[in-house]
Amino acid sequence: QVQLVESGGGLVQAGGSLRLSCAASGRTVSSYAMAWFRQAPGKEREFVAVISWSGGSTAYADSVKGRFTISRDNAKNTVYLQMNSLKPEDTAVYYCAAHANSYNSGSFDSSRYRSWGQGTQVTVSS
Repeated sequence: QVQLVESGGGLVQAGGSLRLSCAASGRTVSSYAMAWFRQAPGKEREFVAVISWSGGSTAYADSVKGRFTISRDNAKNTVYLQMNSLKPEDTAVYYCAAHANSYNSGSFDSSRYRSWGQGTQVTVSS
């Protein structure tokens, strides 16, 4: 079983940037698609971004497209989410997740992911 630990969250003003990290341990995630989801208070968890196992393809929610970038460093067993031009509506707990199946391009569907981190809080003030 892989353990995922997110870090890098915090309080930032609108227009600012944050870089989230998701460090995996227990086993390598290099052959698994990885994704970021987020959950705001009173709302359901929603898809943010996904990167294929090879890193060759990525996809984003429309709400973050052009502002967020997902990347991975398989040598470090780590996935990143660079968040620029942050808006108050980006405020949420951000979770990383590892897909249940190897050599997969990933999915928008949270039920496809087997391993989840504990989340990191991102708060954007106006």
